[in-house]
Amino acid sequence: METFAAKKSPRWFILYFLLPALLIYTVFFIAPIIDSVRLSFYDSDGLIVKDFIGWGNYLKLFTQYPFKERLINALGNNIKFFLIVTVIQNFIGFIFAYLIMQPLCGMKGVRKMSFLPTTLSVLVVGFLFKLILNPVFGVFDKFLRAIGLGMLVHPWLGDPAFALPVLAIVVSWQFMGETILFYTAGIDNIPQEIMEAARIDGVTQLQMLRYIIVPYIMPVIGIVTILIFIGDFTQFDIVYAMTTTQGNPTYATDLFGSLFYRAAFVTPVRGGWGIGMGAAVSTVMSAIVFFGVACWLFFFRVVKKSDY
Repeated sequence: METFAAKKSPRWFILYFLLPALLIYTVFFIAPIIDSVRLSFYDSDGLIVKDFIGWGNYLKLFTQYPFKERLINALGNNIKFFLIVTVIQNFIGFIFAYLIMQPLCGMKGVRKMSFLPTTLSVLVVGFLFKLILNPVFGVFDKFLRAIGLGMLVHPWLGDPAFALPVLAIVVSWQFMGETILFYTAGIDNIPQEIMEAARIDGVTQLQMLRYIIVPYIMPVIGIVTILIFIGDFTQFDIVYAMTTTQGNPTYATDLFGSLFYRAAFVTPVRGGWGIGMGAAVSTVMSAIVFFGVACWLFFFRVVKKSDY
C-alpha cells in the first residue's frame, strides 16, 4: 500500500501545483468567454441587457447594414494586418537571430537591446509613434526633410493606404524581440555535429540556411506564426493609441478588437450597438481565433506524421 501511495502521490502533487494557475485561468479567461457567448443571445440598450433574442444579434451581424459591412471590413483588415506582421517578424526576426548566433562583434548587445521594446506597454509604444509620425511636429517627417527626402513626407496615419501597414510595422517592431528569442533558441538547438559535418563537406552559408537551419526550425516558425495570429486577431491597444477606436481614417484600421469595443461600449447615440451585439462580435472573433489555431495545429500534426 505504501509503495502504491508513493507512486501515486507525485501526480497529486503536480495537480495541486496546477490548480492555482488553472483557477486563475478559468476565472479571468474561460468564464468571461462563456459569459460573452451568453450575452450575445440577448438584446441590449447600451450596457443594459434586455430580452433574450436567440440568434438575432448574429443574423443582424451577418446580414444587415451597417453590421455586415463593418464586420467584413474588420475581418479584411485583420487578415492584412496579420499577413504584414507575419512577414516582417518572421523574415527580419530570423535574419537577426541568425546574425546574433554568429561570432560577430556587438551581437550580444544587439540580442539584449532587441528585447527592450517588448517590455514596454503597447499603449506607450502607440502614443510614442503617433507623436513621431505627426505631420506637423513629428520627428520622422523632419528627418526625411533633413536628409533631402522631403518628397516622401506623408500623413502616414491619415492615408487609408498607409495607416494599417504603419500600425503593423509598429507592432512588428515592438514584438521583434520575442521572435528573435524564439529563433535563436531554435538555431541553438540544432545538433552541432550536423553543422560541423556540413562545414567539412564544404557547404556554403546559403546552402546551410536552406537545407539545414530552416528545416530544423520549421516548428519554431509555426509557433511564432500562431502566436502572431492570436495576438493580431485580438489586437486593440495599438488601434486605440494611434488611430482611435473608430479605426480612422474611414475604418481603414478597424480591427476586431476596436469593432468590439465600439459596438459594446460606445453609446448608441454615438454609433454603439449595445453590449449584446458587442458580445456577438467578440464571440465571432474568438471563434476565428480558435478555428485558426485548430487548423494550424492539425496542419503541423499532419506534416509531423509525414516526416516519420
